Amino acid sequence: MIRCFLVVSIICLAPVWSHAASARPNILIVTVDDMNADSIGAYGCPLPNISPNMDRLVKSGLRFEYAHVQVGNCMPGRNVMWSGCYPHNNAVEGFYQVKQPPQTHLVDVMKSAGYFTAISGKTSHSTPFNPYAWDEVFDIDPNGKPYNKKNPAAYGAATSRAIAAAKRAGKPFCVMINVADPHKPFYKGVDDPFQPSHVYQANEVPVPDFLFDDPVVRDELALYYSSVSRSDDCVGRIMDSLKASGMEEQTVVIFLSDHGMPLPFAKTQLYHHSTHTPLAIYWPGVTQSDTSDKQHMVSAVDLLPTIMDITGAPKHPSMDGRSFATIVRGETQADREFVVKEYNENAGRSRDPMRAVQTKQFLYIFNPWSNGTRVFATATTGTNSYRRLAALAKTDSYLAKRLEIYQHRVVEEMYDVAKDPACLHNLINEKKYESVIEQQRQRLLVWMEKTNDHMLPMYRNRTDADAREAYVVAMEASSAARSSKNKKPKTQGTKPVKKDIFSAVFPKEVAAATTIQYSLKHDVPPAYGKVGLTITLKQGNKGARVDRHELTIEGQGTLVVKFDVPANPTDGKVSFAIWAGRDFENKLQYLHSQPVPVKYLDD
Repeated sequence: MIRCFLVVSIICLAPVWSHAASARPNILIVTVDDMNADSIGAYGCPLPNISPNMDRLVKSGLRFEYAHVQVGNCMPGRNVMWSGCYPHNNAVEGFYQVKQPPQTHLVDVMKSAGYFTAISGKTSHSTPFNPYAWDEVFDIDPNGKPYNKKNPAAYGAATSRAIAAAKRAGKPFCVMINVADPHKPFYKGVDDPFQPSHVYQANEVPVPDFLFDDPVVRDELALYYSSVSRSDDCVGRIMDSLKASGMEEQTVVIFLSDHGMPLPFAKTQLYHHSTHTPLAIYWPGVTQSDTSDKQHMVSAVDLLPTIMDITGAPKHPSMDGRSFATIVRGETQADREFVVKEYNENAGRSRDPMRAVQTKQFLYIFNPWSNGTRVFATATTGTNSYRRLAALAKTDSYLAKRLEIYQHRVVEEMYDVAKDPACLHNLINEKKYESVIEQQRQRLLVWMEKTNDHMLPMYRNRTDADAREAYVVAMEASSAARSSKNKKPKTQGTKPVKKDIFSAVFPKEVAAATTIQYSLKHDVPPAYGKVGLTITLKQGNKGARVDRHELTIEGQGTLVVKFDVPANPTDGKVSFAIWAGRDFENKLQYLHSQPVPVKYLDD
């Protein structure tokens, strides 16, 4: 599934289009997709001219230094923002449709309060199911052609149309504009039809400490930062449209990123840079320009309650989040010492559940999926930076350790993010931190009890490896069952699918603690172009994933597939699986072996 760096703009207009309507202001929420907080100048990026429009917006009002989203992936994270509930309570734990959501949504709340609601971009990821009951969706231009999500002008046009539609309806507006940059695909270079205001070269970009300085990494970062510049162009167009509408002084603007950059150790994680977001709010007549809040910790689950507070929408006590509107008004608020983060499932329906508690200084992460052999499934394995990490790890001991953490993690992690925001030094086994580690564990436990997290029974017994594994396997089974239930039947007239895109003969004999290999032949028809291929090694009767390779194939060719077999695989068996396509639900072909008994070297 393609992931995109996104900017969302939500605008809410008062029913009377004049300064007198300030009691019911419009709300403009601008979020960017897949961008680190420190990738813009206002939050410390050293690149010149990287983000003049975002900086201007951020500095127009109040910016939060300690704001976080709940999770480092898109659809679950966005549904936290617009439901006011954690994933286990809004039921959107992954990338799937929830036709009967248990909680109300921003659209429902704002329409009930008399607002006009509209969206452009990221439409299917911003609600529990799609199509949702927006008043208008502006993903297509007036000529019936889809807006290009990399074109800054498209965002300005969609914003103008949304505001005009609200005016015709005679209502205040709540408009969400989702910008695709710097989400992949990144800026494509000189041939890209949508050139950013500033293009950065590999030798001038900063390299985050959670990555490593290497020419391949720098090349990818140069494309990322150039894409950040283009996202800034998009934000500029959105704000120009707001100003041209004459409603700037009646509109509250909320800006943030949905999560961190789409590179290893940021996206699809719960680390500091995975969730730290450049949250800023401009509220005419209320916020002071160029002010920052360094006292309170707020998070994405608080956004909808805050919007409701600002607009006077009726309260919903079932929401997990808590309004921080009083902070925006310049007051203080108690019980803002930490935020809780939650990850469950990726876009490929792989379950690797995690929970985390972060204060201004410390981050505690709990990884029950980590069992020493299971490999974490993340979108960033498709990046050049990851491939370079994997290649260099064969001869570089430091990078080998980083790759081990990236793939297998450990059950518990603890970082001093004030000193180590890149989360490089795990303190979980250091005695001097025992008391603060226990404090974080207890905070997480109380939160699980309060929010009725399905992980709670296992977390109470978290030192039991069997209990952890049983929980994760049960979650994997639930995900697999949902995938099978939601599989769409083929309709009449559907283009026939070619079933022989690839072929493989799986090993019939496997030895423990060895490297096995087999050949895979592919013959992709030209009409399909490049096709994604996911190759997996599993273990046990239930097929728990051990390792996975993700690559792209086209035309004819032969690949050699290699996997390291665990020393002690579950149930003494392994199995093999391959599927081709953009995502599993719409796969072109699927091949799966029966479990193969594993021989031990001393048999």
